[in-house]
Amino acid sequence: MFAPIFPANPYRKYWELLIEIYRAFRRFLLDKRADQFAQTAIVLPVVMLATMGLFDMTMAGFASVNANNAANYGARIGSVTQRGAGGAAYEGALSSIAHAEVGGYTVAVSGGGFPGAQIAVTVTWDVPNHMASIVTLWGGTVDSQLSGTSVSTFRQEGW
Repeated sequence: MFAPIFPANPYRKYWELLIEIYRAFRRFLLDKRADQFAQTAIVLPVVMLATMGLFDMTMAGFASVNANNAANYGARIGSVTQRGAGGAAYEGALSSIAHAEVGGYTVAVSGGGFPGAQIAVTVTWDVPNHMASIVTLWGGTVDSQLSGTSVSTFRQEGW
């Protein structure tokens, strides 16, 4: 005859569920991916700020080199021009920075007019400072523009 079959442990499925929950919780606590997530959450803003600062400094360096080249070119043009050396120096500096895509530039010329005189070309540049708005979050005050000046002086030739 057949003997009746009784379950060995009627609560076995509940124990298995509890064991599964315990294992999942333990995996969650001991999982290293949570540490990586926390590290990323801390490091990513710092990396982004450093990248933005690098972009700002790169634009400032680019504008500075453009201004220096324009001042040298304008002063060189003005030094070899016999009549209207100041106007030639001004136009030369403007033509040198005409294709500069980064920053704003202003040109000023002083001196010149006779052979042997010093002709000075001053080019002032400015580029936007993207870090200025972020620094104000920590109570700092920073100008919204990075700016600089480049001056080149040549002796006006004459013959």
